[in-house]
Amino acid sequence: MLKVENLDVYYGDAQALDGVSLDIREGAIVAIVGANGAGKTSLIRTIAGMQSPARGRVYFRGLDIAGWPSHKICNLGIGQVAEGRQVFPSLSVAENLAMGALVSRARASRAQNLDKVYELFPVLAERRYQAAGTLSGGEQQMLAIGRCLMGAPEMVMFDEPSLGLAPAVVQSLLRCIRDLNRDGLTCVLVEQNVAVSLKLASYAYVLENGRIALAGSGEFLLGDDRVREAYLGL
Repeated sequence: MLKVENLDVYYGDAQALDGVSLDIREGAIVAIVGANGAGKTSLIRTIAGMQSPARGRVYFRGLDIAGWPSHKICNLGIGQVAEGRQVFPSLSVAENLAMGALVSRARASRAQNLDKVYELFPVLAERRYQAAGTLSGGEQQMLAIGRCLMGAPEMVMFDEPSLGLAPAVVQSLLRCIRDLNRDGLTCVLVEQNVAVSLKLASYAYVLENGRIALAGSGEFLLGDDRVREAYLGL
């Protein structure tokens, strides 16, 4: 579904990604894990069209989208739930969700998608007229996911969805991602929480200093001594 080939990304003279290649199969949950500063967010931003690569290719369903503007990439069916949630705090829950349906691919199914979001997150339906900035952190993350789903994506990249949330909320959100995947959504999970990500993912990549250091099934990487020592403290 998505293929990245030899991607190089720079911020000025600093190289954020160095020859990164990966494949995302349709219907999979793929984790991209690594320490803070490893290049995870740079990779997501480049796929989403928010950062232009110096070299390399990004193919979505065979179409080279490297360097495309983000709104065109979103309209192809690639969604992103950004790190830090980034809801519009002064807008209501319903208005935030409406913003997600502005892409042309989603307009015809807006009402149907809204029903699905409210079914997935009943608390958002209860608080549809409440200002998003007054929601709890977990509720704002639900809203960020819901807003992304309003765009009718075929693949969603979740950037640090567990950041700053209580463990019980994290488990609930990860169950939500698993359920969305079971319904056919391809999911890319970018996380510092390595253990949780690898348990959920069918396949995973470990990023270190802008390069792919390891790749394999989530189960395989959980048992890898290098991963256990570097990220799990075992």
